[in-house]
Amino acid sequence: MSQTQDIRLGADIGGTFTDIALDVRGEMHSTKVLTNYTAPEQAILDGIAIVTEQAGISPSEIDIIIHGTTLATNALIERRGARTALITTEGFRDVIEMRTENRFAQYDLNIKLPEPLIPRQDRFTVAGRIGAQGQELAPLDEDALRAIAAKIKAEDFGAVAVGFIHSYMNGAHEERARGILSEVLDLPISISSEVSPQMREFERFNTVCANAYVRPQMASYLARLQDRLKEMGADCPVFMIHSGGGLISVETASAFPVRLVESGPAGGAIFAADVAARFDLEKVVSYDMGGTTAKICLIEDFQPQTARTFEVARTYRFCKGSGMPISIPVIEMIEIGAGGGSIAWVDAMGRIQTGPESAASEPGPACYQRGGEKPAITDADLVLGKLDPDNFAGGKIKLSTNASRKAIAKDVGDKLKLDPQAAAFGIVEVVDENMANAARVHAVENGKAIGDNIMIAFGGAAPLHAARLCEKLSVDMCLIPQGAGVGSAIGFLKAPFGYEALASSIAALSAFDAKATNAMLDELKTTAEGFVRAGTDGQITREVVAFMRYAGQGWEIPVPLPDRAFDPCDAAMIEDAFKTRYAQFFGRAVEGPEIEFVTWSVKAQDVRPAPDKVALNTSGSTKEAGISRDVFDPASGAPLPTAIAPRETLAAGDRVTGPAVIVERETSTIVTSPFDAVIQPDGTILLIRKGL
Repeated sequence: MSQTQDIRLGADIGGTFTDIALDVRGEMHSTKVLTNYTAPEQAILDGIAIVTEQAGISPSEIDIIIHGTTLATNALIERRGARTALITTEGFRDVIEMRTENRFAQYDLNIKLPEPLIPRQDRFTVAGRIGAQGQELAPLDEDALRAIAAKIKAEDFGAVAVGFIHSYMNGAHEERARGILSEVLDLPISISSEVSPQMREFERFNTVCANAYVRPQMASYLARLQDRLKEMGADCPVFMIHSGGGLISVETASAFPVRLVESGPAGGAIFAADVAARFDLEKVVSYDMGGTTAKICLIEDFQPQTARTFEVARTYRFCKGSGMPISIPVIEMIEIGAGGGSIAWVDAMGRIQTGPESAASEPGPACYQRGGEKPAITDADLVLGKLDPDNFAGGKIKLSTNASRKAIAKDVGDKLKLDPQAAAFGIVEVVDENMANAARVHAVENGKAIGDNIMIAFGGAAPLHAARLCEKLSVDMCLIPQGAGVGSAIGFLKAPFGYEALASSIAALSAFDAKATNAMLDELKTTAEGFVRAGTDGQITREVVAFMRYAGQGWEIPVPLPDRAFDPCDAAMIEDAFKTRYAQFFGRAVEGPEIEFVTWSVKAQDVRPAPDKVALNTSGSTKEAGISRDVFDPASGAPLPTAIAPRETLAAGDRVTGPAVIVERETSTIVTSPFDAVIQPDGTILLIRKGL
């Protein structure tokens, strides 16, 4: 597959909407369709029918489809996966329940840890032991494995996960176990040495359990999707975007669906990074708010930050350690349950709260008139005048302001003795403050100051809240790109074919073995490039990173190293690189302690053309809007006559004075009183604080 496909389609299944973006030789067509929970592929087919009709082409003319989905994430959060058996080393049955024994809320006497994904009765142990250096200490008990396989076959299991101690150093026992189990079982079997070949047994075991748990559901969905696409004539290659921001084949995604857990948000981060590169912005915070969640991601030097682990379904807001750890390469971001469908409620202390429960697409917010009776963020935005009830989602969904007012009054206003408008303002202030807090936490955890960044906002709901969020974060400028309402789907079209291969191998730098290191890296390069070559025959670049630490430390830092064969004298170069990175993270390096390698990473991806540069324009000629409506203004605490400007009527250099609403088919941009909007040469909206 080359990079010269003329017609490319991105499809992003979210918790509320499914976004479709079709690029026909540089001309973009897009739409939003309510997500179909019963048959998720149906929303994609409906969206494809809409955008191909817009473009005047048939589905058979599409050259490539790139897909991302929250289905794996939702299955983990809602515990809707297959009944899964875990087979592990004798003595390690309870690792996924004991966790790391870290208390994420140290002084909370009533702390409740998340339940393990697999209950104790479905966890089995077998004798056999691999040592920390990869040596076999005790042989695998194959007879016991066959007995376990018979027990699994006799019960209603849908998948099997295998996680043995130290298998990241030597996966022979896991591979043999899979072979024995396959003789008896006709079930998908996931082994941790393939899913997550990294040290730390809790994270590794949890990751292989998560992979097995969602594997039957995702494999079935992806097979149905491909069949349905062929039925409608779209007989083109389908690729998936993974959590690290690269593209992989459907076959790889079916075998390793845990890599799809953050696929949709990863597309959004790629979209924001592309915008940052286009405007030559080195410090950016991306803000992606859809129907179910909001995501914040820091982007430096046009690249989203990445990590090797992340948490799904945190039970305590913002608290590391309160969720389900997944150890795979991922674009690092913070995600909270704050989307347009997030439900507002009043807690026992009389405080307005929002989320994490979402009305999603079924039944949806009260204003959708599809059976939803609880107030959502979209209901509050509608009551405040931010949304046009007759022109939501391009007019495809008619909104009921009366239904929103009734729902807000019933669940929030009456309980707090507030009229619906005041209650609606309270709801959006709470959700905006929650997002601001999440952004501050994410920046502090990365040692950054959030106010130093320019914001890039996208997703169906983000432009409605971005200006107010900038006010709270002391951010002076925010970009709303063209196609912001379907930003993640557009990001899919800009993603490279890429894969990151990992291997843990703890070794002291003082005993650096260049020959063994080169052999391991050659294997990782072959693995990573093999996945990339499944999708492209273009030029490939590689990045080599060693994750290193001082001996005795609990965690390691990433140290980029040259992509070449090492020789023994490179130990001094690697030491200098480690100390330089350590000083960047912690202020200074430490002299004396032993330095050690923990994990090696090779990331391969194809080369993508650089985006055309656009000069940021912060001035412009005032554009008067011909129509207006009352929109609640936070600065004055009352509704104000607010200019309404259709985005398609604005030209480069036009300046819209806040307060104003810039409307388009898939979202609306609220320009609050402290801001103006300046239209950029490529049609991007720049929200800029007055006086700059």
